[in-house]
Amino acid sequence: MSLEIWVEKYRPKTLDEIVDREEIVARLKEFVENKTMPHLLFAGPPGTTKTTAALCLARDMLGKHFSDAFLELNASDARGIDVVRGRIKNFAEAKIPSGVPFKILVLDEADNMTSDAQQALRRTMEKYTRTCRFILICNYLGKIIEPIQSRCALFRFPPMEKKYVELMLRRIAENENVDLRDDGLEAIIEVSQGDMRKAINTLQAVAAFEKPITYDLVYDVLGKASPVEVKQMIETAYKGNFEEARRLLNSLLYEKGIAPSDIIAEAYSQILRMDGIPHEDRIKLIKALGEIDYRLVEGSSPDIQLNMFLAELYLLGRKYSV
Repeated sequence: MSLEIWVEKYRPKTLDEIVDREEIVARLKEFVENKTMPHLLFAGPPGTTKTTAALCLARDMLGKHFSDAFLELNASDARGIDVVRGRIKNFAEAKIPSGVPFKILVLDEADNMTSDAQQALRRTMEKYTRTCRFILICNYLGKIIEPIQSRCALFRFPPMEKKYVELMLRRIAENENVDLRDDGLEAIIEVSQGDMRKAINTLQAVAAFEKPITYDLVYDVLGKASPVEVKQMIETAYKGNFEEARRLLNSLLYEKGIAPSDIIAEAYSQILRMDGIPHEDRIKLIKALGEIDYRLVEGSSPDIQLNMFLAELYLLGRKYSV
């Protein structure tokens, strides 16, 4: 099993290697063929190939001059205006290497930049548009100021489709001689929620235990609430066995050390999917979970709040057992 970081080892190096992004890749290839492109804005959840697409585009566009005409920065490391006036401006002002149409600067997590820094960035983008193209990457489009949005071509990256995450995980498991069982694969896909980076990192973290990767092992290693266990707890309370539901809750909280926020998040998913719950009861339970989540943030006791949720389930379920 390789000691390399698998996310980097298996990261696509060219646009042709990117999967589940056919329309986006086709448009980016047109930029490469025409040797021109506008400033770009890549938006979407984490782990959806935004950074990978930007790097592949830059490599394909710049070719052998990639190392001389490319700069990648992470705005989370430098949120303020100084980085715009410093490294970004210096790079934009630098001479264009012979043989390339312009330099490319990738600014990851641009939505973490302050408003003043974004205003300064907007001015820099305008001033050096002849010699430099900017690719801004963000999780939350609403945090990017409108003057920057209007100067960029927007590309939206949705979560990765399950089949592509599965194919990648199976490929890595085979290459790394990892015993990935079908239920373990399903567990990793469940927890990653379309985030390819998270899926690969989870696979590597669990594989480090050098055991067959099963459903239970994935959730034990991650310390997250298993959907099966949370569903059992909810159904037990709803069907009238409050004490057994409390025992299951205590097992999650105190024996397995699951964070209350993880239990709430999984309970929310289960309530949305469960059959046999009338629409009005589903609404009440979702509202209760929202209130509990808020109270926990405010410092309330997790034990009391989660037991209140079980009590609500029990009382609603009793209406149909009489």
